[in-house]
Amino acid sequence: MELTGSSALVTGGAGGLGEATVRQLVAAGASVVVADLAEDKGKALADELGPHAVFVPTDVTSDESVDAAINAATDLGPLRTTVIVHGGPAAAARIVNRQGQPYPAATFARTIDIFLTATYRVLSKSAAAMSRNDPLDSNQRGVIITTASIAGFEGQVGQSDYSAAKGGVIGLNLTAARDLAPIGVRVMCIAPGTLYTPAYRMAEQDAQAKWGPGVPNPKRMGHADEYARLALHIAQNDYLNGDVIRIDGAQRFNI
Repeated sequence: MELTGSSALVTGGAGGLGEATVRQLVAAGASVVVADLAEDKGKALADELGPHAVFVPTDVTSDESVDAAINAATDLGPLRTTVIVHGGPAAAARIVNRQGQPYPAATFARTIDIFLTATYRVLSKSAAAMSRNDPLDSNQRGVIITTASIAGFEGQVGQSDYSAAKGGVIGLNLTAARDLAPIGVRVMCIAPGTLYTPAYRMAEQDAQAKWGPGVPNPKRMGHADEYARLALHIAQNDYLNGDVIRIDGAQRFNI
């Protein structure tokens, strides 16, 4: 799919993986909406990249906020690429703690809302906008890339809510691709392993020393740009559809 002259939406566009993706999409010729709640970082990124990037404050748990971000994208050109890579809080705790108290269902539900329900919200609204595009080669109107995690396959202790949410994103992928096939919208999912971003709240050198040795090959944490280059390839390769791609250096989480 040719990106020049089209628009793209990146939720979490001011974050580590999102920022790298925004940069790749702009370099490929798209005009990109940086959709995020981090106003300072989002505006700074858009200002740096110039007229082909626009920051739109976006709460992915709000229909109205997501609608505004999509409308901003369609004002820039036909929306043909959406990358859903936003983050959010996810508490780490066992289902039952040492005092015999269960993990709060309200906290579990909040994580599901942010990582799974919001993914569906952005996906469905983006697909509706893409359905109004003129078709390109092979009747293609757009692509939506969701973000899961290898925790969606091999959740670790204390990840019940996050693993369930990311497992849901994985489960949504093929069904969404089949649902949207008649309108020429592809759906793909990226499941990152241990990729370094500022969310680790430590210097990259320290993070690499702590988590890098656990990755089989290459024996290091991944880089945000490696996620972004994969997302760009998916956008440009029309025959990638309905699948989940792990980007994890062959890492598998153990107990």
